Amino acid sequence: MRVITSFLLLFLILASSSVLAQTLDFTQLDAKPYNPETEPNIDMFISSWKESMPRHTHGSLIERDIFTKCEGDPVFPTRKGAVLTELKRFSHATLVPLATTAPTTLKGEQEIFYIDSGKGAIKTEGKTAELYEGVGVLIPPGVEYTMTNTGDKPLTMYIMVEPIPASFTPNNEIRISDVNTAPAITSSGHWNNISRRLFKKSDGLAILVGMGPVINDAMTMNQPHSHEEGVEEIWFALKGDITILFGKQLRKLPIGSAYKIPANSTTPHANINVTDEPIMTFWLMKDIPR
Repeated sequence: MRVITSFLLLFLILASSSVLAQTLDFTQLDAKPYNPETEPNIDMFISSWKESMPRHTHGSLIERDIFTKCEGDPVFPTRKGAVLTELKRFSHATLVPLATTAPTTLKGEQEIFYIDSGKGAIKTEGKTAELYEGVGVLIPPGVEYTMTNTGDKPLTMYIMVEPIPASFTPNNEIRISDVNTAPAITSSGHWNNISRRLFKKSDGLAILVGMGPVINDAMTMNQPHSHEEGVEEIWFALKGDITILFGKQLRKLPIGSAYKIPANSTTPHANINVTDEPIMTFWLMKDIPR
């Protein structure tokens, strides 16, 4: 009888563990104090293009890195900002007035541009589109394009570069999106996000599931939550005085800076607005198949 009872107890423990693994709640917060020996250093996962050295790409773009490919353990990186596990590159770029980029054709990757300021145009063999704040461009491989700054002020943009998986079929032309005309989504969860989707998977994203600006009204915050291994989520600051809960600490997120959440299932994050004016951040994410 004692053997049967012990067996049943072991079975119940294993069954409970299996159910827990299947229903893990990433909104649960760890009550223990911060331990630098076992928890990631969040400052390694925060970076700004203003801290990076400029380099020329696309002929005449002045590009500055925000995040680069991971060096070392993805939860304990060896260099600040070297944290990307899925994207190939995440940067900020400037095109000076009246300049035009060199004709560029991508291979093995695709670029997504989000225009931050200025005016310009992008041109391919079959399409020309205006560029201004809030416009996004999804550029697949195999399509030659040029960009021109048509204004008298710098044309600035954020650049996200995706790898092309072997099973993925990219678009055969560039895709344009304007968040200024996109509907606001207020039912996307995490309490108080008001988002406008720039691109989603069905638009031709290779590994990302979606991206776009997110507004938080005055005196609100997001629901703190964490992400599991295989997820790559990045937020960067666009407008306002932004505070973030990151891990077990608070940080300011100045305009032009970004943070990536360590995918360890235990490091929470939330965007916080303690001001009387709205704040705007930008979200992009690579999820794992469900």
